[in-house]
Amino acid sequence: MATYLYVSLQGDDVIARYDLDQSTGGLSNRTEFPLAGMPAPMATDPEKRYLFVGRRRAGEYGLTSFSIDGGSGDLARINDINLGGNPVHISADRTGNYLLSAYYYQARVGVHGFDNGRLDPTPIEWRETGIGAHYIQTDASNRYAFVPHIAEGSQTGPNAIFQFRFDESTGRLTPNTPDRANPTSPEGPRHVCFNPDLDVVYSSNEQGCSVTAYRFDADTGTLSPFQTVPTLPEDFTERNTCSQIQITPSGRFLYAPNRGHNSVASFAVDADDGSLTAIGRVATEAVPRAFSLDTTGNYLYSSGLETGRLASYRVNQDSGELEPLEVYDIGSEPMWVLIIDL
Repeated sequence: MATYLYVSLQGDDVIARYDLDQSTGGLSNRTEFPLAGMPAPMATDPEKRYLFVGRRRAGEYGLTSFSIDGGSGDLARINDINLGGNPVHISADRTGNYLLSAYYYQARVGVHGFDNGRLDPTPIEWRETGIGAHYIQTDASNRYAFVPHIAEGSQTGPNAIFQFRFDESTGRLTPNTPDRANPTSPEGPRHVCFNPDLDVVYSSNEQGCSVTAYRFDADTGTLSPFQTVPTLPEDFTERNTCSQIQITPSGRFLYAPNRGHNSVASFAVDADDGSLTAIGRVATEAVPRAFSLDTTGNYLYSSGLETGRLASYRVNQDSGELEPLEVYDIGSEPMWVLIIDL
């Protein structure tokens, strides 16, 4: 098995690929794959045969698909489709037949079919939601999809996680009942992740600088908040926003970066009820917009949007604390970090 780390470099119009050494966490053997249009969000199909990338430059909005060479991790372009929107997040459904996308400024979500990695240019869904749509993902059953919307932006956002039913036979989205889950205050949910063992979902909150835990009703596909924990120290008063969120494959630890405080906040996850306990924070590169855990949960990689560097950490498997390793110069405006095993 080989492990590869991909970074989309918006400022360089490049996808960079690295070999990841699972014994040390080290990165090597950089290879670049050009992609004009300010590449940003990335996703793979469940079988890791294809890589999909959202393009965010005005006039070049769209999605691009690549095949992934199972031996080398190299990318070969399959096709490009143009869009009437700026994709900020993409994900494949659990069947590997559909690519879901979220559009912050256009206040909507989309669904495209794909066959052998080739994206259909005609969307199955192009549905208006609200300003600040920032993420879209189906649950493990593939019956429901969730779309967090932040609380502020160029306009006031709805401050909610929109809830949809998803039909995996057609790719259609239908608003659930109720159609959204609301935080108890204007936290601004941005991204979500699913507890691998419990019916619990977590959101990173852009404006609230916090993480909220939600009970997930697997029968109805609805969320209800039960805990919110800050990502910042109490004495920090400068501007900050949260970015992404991930949980380790073991379900024991959860991480959410701070943009402004420039740190990665760490949490222990209770194995019985999914509640969170703050572990602490580790300093990282300035404006950590994108980060990722590796597939084993042993390493974490955090990119600095302002610095163009990628900081690596070892995850202490007893405490969840992050232990700094190497820092890599990777390029201009890293927007996404994606790690896969082949």
